[in-house]
Amino acid sequence: MRELEARAGVAGTVGIGMPGAISPRSGLVKNANSVWLNGRPFAQDLARALARPVRLENDANCLAVSEAVDGAGAGLPIVWAIILGTGVGSGIALQGRALSGRDRIAGEWGHNPLPSPRDDERPGPACYCGRHGCLETWLSGPALAADHARRTGAMTTGEAVIAALRAGKADARATFEGYLDRLGRGIAHVVNLIDPDVIVIGGGLSRVPEIFSDLPGRVAPHVFSDAFDTPMRPSRHGDASGVRGAAWLWNGA
Repeated sequence: MRELEARAGVAGTVGIGMPGAISPRSGLVKNANSVWLNGRPFAQDLARALARPVRLENDANCLAVSEAVDGAGAGLPIVWAIILGTGVGSGIALQGRALSGRDRIAGEWGHNPLPSPRDDERPGPACYCGRHGCLETWLSGPALAADHARRTGAMTTGEAVIAALRAGKADARATFEGYLDRLGRGIAHVVNLIDPDVIVIGGGLSRVPEIFSDLPGRVAPHVFSDAFDTPMRPSRHGDASGVRGAAWLWNGA
């Protein structure tokens, strides 16, 4: 940071996109899947180390802000941004500003249970949060690989499952179809609550175009409406979107 300031010749502001959130009660980190952060005074430590105020926001909220300001949801009032990567989360931007909520948990989609679970989906995989069947345990990249292993007995990675899908492997197709079905149910649950103007998907799985081509038909049956045509788009700014949103925290976002 100091090197960048020296090169620019001006003092900068610091915004951080982070997993979890800062508790408004204790000032400590909570709900981070980077569990070593939980219970720590991360904001205070950073401010002290950098000798200036630091603004921190959930990384999915930062994604939503970035995409609402000048990304895939630019100019739209309600932007719901999903992260599908090593973890699962989401953030909401209203008129380009992050919706954090009273307890800083607005958009904590990944730790809701899978909607309408089938008998073979109960109680669901164990989650680090102590519950079973959280959406994160079904929809992350590692969860895709774990589900494939349960189906086939083959230990692999999410990337390998997608490669096998493209190679025409029937077992990979079955795993991917199950993934899309669960993703569709999970998305519809939030659409029924906030009716967003656009759904932006980031994270590693946003680079799988097959998700976008097949997903609308998996969402629509579960939406409480006469039609479902909400745009679903990959994040315009890719892996840089979250850090861009963190920078926007100092611009009224």
